[in-house]
Amino acid sequence: MRAMVFDGHSPVLQLRELADPRPEPGQLLIDVHACGVCRTDLHVVDGELTQPKTPLVPGHEIVGVVAAIGAGVSAFSVGDRVGVPWLGRTCGHCTYCGRGRENLCDAPQFTGYTIDGGYAERTVADSRYCFRLPQRYDDREAAPLLCAGLIGYRSLSMAGDARRIGIYGFGAAAHIVAQVARHQGREVYAFTRPGDTAAQALARRLGAHWAGSSTEPAPQPLDAALIFAPVGALVPIALHALVKGGIVVCGGIHMSDIPSFPYDDLWGERRIVSVANLTREDGHAFMKLADEVPLEIETTVYPLAEANRALADLREGRLAGAAVLDVRA
Repeated sequence: MRAMVFDGHSPVLQLRELADPRPEPGQLLIDVHACGVCRTDLHVVDGELTQPKTPLVPGHEIVGVVAAIGAGVSAFSVGDRVGVPWLGRTCGHCTYCGRGRENLCDAPQFTGYTIDGGYAERTVADSRYCFRLPQRYDDREAAPLLCAGLIGYRSLSMAGDARRIGIYGFGAAAHIVAQVARHQGREVYAFTRPGDTAAQALARRLGAHWAGSSTEPAPQPLDAALIFAPVGALVPIALHALVKGGIVVCGGIHMSDIPSFPYDDLWGERRIVSVANLTREDGHAFMKLADEVPLEIETTVYPLAEANRALADLREGRLAGAAVLDVRA
């Protein structure tokens, strides 16, 4: 099978021919149709996430069809369409797993980081951590739901009942969560990198009340701010824009250092929290919501062999919406 491989040193992936994986007990063998290109993939190949398996097949927004099943699998059958997310496995017995917080598991495994992922024609995955996908979305549209959608959903959930939502960094996650927030009757304020008029236009088209540069002050005090850009300097900016009792939710797995800020900006019971991974409960809840709410998924599609170009476009901010690899192209 063809696969794009990270060697642990160069950020340039290599196209290789690898042996097809075989499903072990509890696993699915999946013919990959599409795989989203996520900013976390960039953090892996750029060395900002420092403990990947190597060599590694990246990719954790996987959509495909079950080609074979390992012993003991009963929830899926050959021919089923499935999605594979970032959370690939948990220990099931640590304190966090025991409290229903498997996203904080002490011994997790992650797709496309510690487990080979979906930048390949075939992959294997633990069937317990795979999802059925809403049929209203084709393979390319469904792929971003598996991380951008899930992390956006968890980030928005952590904002509680906040009415005015500021979103900093209007990319793959933001363009999905903005639609969910609008469906819930919230006002969305989109903050992009200076000069990114394409992202601002996309935000307005998807129902944002306002869209502009992150260097501009918020036009209204915000009840909550969701930060998806990996830029620590945005945290004090977002914090300063909050009402008393507001919350800043940092949705990325990696962020540059947060600069100091006046205590007055935090006082008034304002909060800063992070989102770590996801739970399977998040996944099932979000897939149900995505089936009920017709989300418009903005994608730029690349053939598998052009994964490096997709990563470069993401790194340089040349994308509006989500990048997706068409693995069969």
